[in-house]
Amino acid sequence: MGTGMTSKYSRNKEAHSSTTSRRDFMRSTAALLAASGSLVPQLARAQDSGEDYWHMVRKQFAFGEDAVPMNAANLCPSFRAVTESMARHTADIDFDCSFNNRAKYSGLLESSRSRIAAQLGVSADEIALVRNTSEANNTINNGLQLETGDEILLWDQNHPTNNVAWEVRAQRFGLRLHRVSTPLAPRNKQELVDSFVSQMNANTRVLTITHVSNLSGIRLPVTELVEEAHARDIYVHLDGAQSWGALDINLKELDVDSYSASAHKWYMGPKEVGLLYVHSRNTGRIWPSGVAPGWGDDANTDLVGARKFESLGQRDDGALAALGVAAQLHDDIGPRRIEERVRFLAQRLKTGIADAGLDLVTPMAAELSHGVCITRTPAGQGGVLSNRLYEEFGIAGAPTGGIRLSPTIYNTVEHVDRAIAAVKALLA
Repeated sequence: MGTGMTSKYSRNKEAHSSTTSRRDFMRSTAALLAASGSLVPQLARAQDSGEDYWHMVRKQFAFGEDAVPMNAANLCPSFRAVTESMARHTADIDFDCSFNNRAKYSGLLESSRSRIAAQLGVSADEIALVRNTSEANNTINNGLQLETGDEILLWDQNHPTNNVAWEVRAQRFGLRLHRVSTPLAPRNKQELVDSFVSQMNANTRVLTITHVSNLSGIRLPVTELVEEAHARDIYVHLDGAQSWGALDINLKELDVDSYSASAHKWYMGPKEVGLLYVHSRNTGRIWPSGVAPGWGDDANTDLVGARKFESLGQRDDGALAALGVAAQLHDDIGPRRIEERVRFLAQRLKTGIADAGLDLVTPMAAELSHGVCITRTPAGQGGVLSNRLYEEFGIAGAPTGGIRLSPTIYNTVEHVDRAIAAVKALLA
């Protein structure tokens, strides 16, 4: 009898302890999720954007000084607060994966969507939170209703998911593709515009381009290209993988028909979360690539606007919620301040490399480029030199087009100057 009493008491005590722990855990989780003020108040309050401020920003990231990331064009570390938020959300779901507990994540998803839409100057109903730029590009590629013989203009510097994917569709449906080449060293924006306009004709239905090229660092004059395309009734899709989180973007002002991006690059958010913007005038003319639970009970979706493009089945609720944390941090720092800082770092990097007598692939002019900076290397040596840059100097770049370095707000002036000295040492 004593043993039974002890066992029952232990079970009750454990149950009470578990309930108390769960309540404490949920209370702390709810506090984090409900926080509406600045995550790092000093980031939002500071008026000065001197180096002390940017050193404070650098502390919001976990990387060490012996392996400095300077490859935002491919992958960024997440803000510490984003990583911590994801861990907490994941633990919350693992602690209680019931429908009851997970119900709150619908609200958190919508909160992320609304904050991002506000940053981009558009309606929340025009934003789909997908998995990455590639998925978003392919949604437009597969979803636009086109006919045999219709022509698509591509920039030859597009990412494969905005080029090769169109080749696959063209083979399936008899579309005509035309790859547009732009000057290797453009002198002004008009040269870039003319390269595309000269190839537009009565059969052109789509212009699909990249905001900032990951292959050269060239930044296209999107406003001018959209104006020319729309005057000819041409749909414009913009790949923003190298601009979301690096430029202060207003999609309504750009007037593109659709826009794609990934949170794991310049936005410094969670992995495997992406963005697809579709202007409200276009949501009805694009078919979704997938239909999954949440769509509705028949062919007519219950989803509103661009949400129909994120009917993807089970998602990582923690990552989608943590996207809102990244968005809040961008608001705290300020998209305009971020754009100016990226421009400053990139210009300092390019100037230092050019002053060393080395050959830049990327235009020096800020209006023709932004955060991506590529230094030409001897043929076939990009990979070897990028590896040495990392192993000998602790700077992580990429071998794309030579040595590609893409500094962003977690990089300091010291990082950039170390990269300049390293590139000079490697190519001297």
